[in-house]
Amino acid sequence: MTKFRWLPAAFLLCGLLLPTLSAQVVDIDKAGPLVIGETFTIDSKILGETRRINVYLPPGYANSPNAGLPVLYMPDGGIAEDFLHVAGLVQVSVGNGTMRPFLLVGIENTARRRDMTGPTDNENDKKIALRVGGSKAFRKFIRDELMPQVRSRYRTTDETAVVGESLAGLFIVETFLFEPDLFDTYIAFDPSLWWNDQKLVKGAGERLRALPKSAKALYFASSGDDLRIGATQRLADALSKNATASVRWQYEQMPEEKHSTIYHPAALRAFRAVFKPTASKKN
Repeated sequence: MTKFRWLPAAFLLCGLLLPTLSAQVVDIDKAGPLVIGETFTIDSKILGETRRINVYLPPGYANSPNAGLPVLYMPDGGIAEDFLHVAGLVQVSVGNGTMRPFLLVGIENTARRRDMTGPTDNENDKKIALRVGGSKAFRKFIRDELMPQVRSRYRTTDETAVVGESLAGLFIVETFLFEPDLFDTYIAFDPSLWWNDQKLVKGAGERLRALPKSAKALYFASSGDDLRIGATQRLADALSKNATASVRWQYEQMPEEKHSTIYHPAALRAFRAVFKPTASKKN
């Protein structure tokens, strides 16, 4: 596997990952690389292209050769996208004991608006990219190509989760409703539920009633920008009326945040809520 050899300015500003970085200093006048994880590529037959995958291994993974970890997948997982700040949240949350350790797998984009959207009948939706409506193929890529690779390369448990914002949040909610067994936990912030004239939300009740009985968790949050649209609240209403007892869900309104600012603070709250460590038994 090829290790990261980048030092983006945004990473230095974040500062969250510094305790876990390994620095190799050649001498006082020369800087060495900072290693924060691993990267590999998949030549996807399903998507017809090469996809880069970025992986963050939490502290303790290397020293626990017999232990497996659950996996948190994230669209928008490129170095220039959301990977670094989410890896920072995982690092600090695991370190301070507010989150169970997860292996973070970031999926770097090639055609984001293609992969994150389902079909649409809205002509304005179709104008956002040369091709839209590829979410079904993207799910197949995750299920049939990416997940087997992750299981073969790393020590994992069967537990999986997914996190994303905006169009990635749309993809996550759509996956929860259409292919709920792909992940165990679904986390979406400001999901773009306006897509296709909100048909995903309008049909959510029927989908929710048909969900399998296996336990699932859904956490979603909306910013002040999204609250004005109202689609996320309608999803919460559908869950209140139709979700079965097997679905553990939580909706959080964050009106103080904007669409451009919600990811980081909402992810911190979500990780604490859904990945809270199991209380240890006292002697």
